[in-house]
Amino acid sequence: LEPIARSVNDTVRTKRQRLEAIADDVRAGEDVPPDDREWLAQMADRYGLDGEDRSRRETVQGLLRRVDVIPVSLVLAQAAKESAWGRSRFAREGNNLFGEWCFSEGCGMVPRRRDSGKAHEVEVFPSVRAAVASYIHNLNSHRTYKQLRGIRASLRQAGKPLSGMALAAGLHKYSAQGSDYVASVRAIIRYNRLGEDARGS
Repeated sequence: LEPIARSVNDTVRTKRQRLEAIADDVRAGEDVPPDDREWLAQMADRYGLDGEDRSRRETVQGLLRRVDVIPVSLVLAQAAKESAWGRSRFAREGNNLFGEWCFSEGCGMVPRRRDSGKAHEVEVFPSVRAAVASYIHNLNSHRTYKQLRGIRASLRQAGKPLSGMALAAGLHKYSAQGSDYVASVRAIIRYNRLGEDARGS
C-alpha cells in the first residue's frame, strides 16, 4: 500500500505545484492565462469551493489548503484500522480500505448489519489505487475534515514536516468513536513504527 499512497500523493503534489505557481502570479498582480483560469474553476468545483463569491486570490488560497498530500503514515494506519488489516469483506471484494460510503442504490456493497431504515452502501472501487485516491480527496475536500486541513496548513506555515500523528487529531469525526478513534489511529502509527514519513509524504 505504501508505494500506492506515495504515487497518489505525487499526483496531488503536481497539482499543488501548479497552484503555487498561479498563486505567485496572483500575488505579483500578473494576469492569469486562460488555461490556468479554466483549470482553477475546475479545481474549485472538484474540491467543493464556491467560486462565484470569491476573488481569484481567495480561490487560490482556499485550494492551497485543500490540494495537499496526506502523510503516508496516516494512510497506512487508517487503512489498517478501517479494513481490519485488509481482511474485511469490503476490502477483499470491493477494494474499499477506508470504509467509504455511497448513497445511491446499487453503488456498492450493502452492509450485512445495516440498521433498519438506512440506505447507505459501502463503495466499491475498481482498484486499491482508486480507493486511496478517493480517501485522500475526501480528507482534502469534505467539510468534516476542515480541522485536519487547518492542522496541515499550520505545519506548512511553521515550516514543519507534515505529521500523521498531528493530522490524526482532525479525524475525530471520521468515526462515531470520536477521540478514541484518534487515539487508536495514533497507536497504530506508534506501535507499527510507521514513523513520521522520513522519506517524505
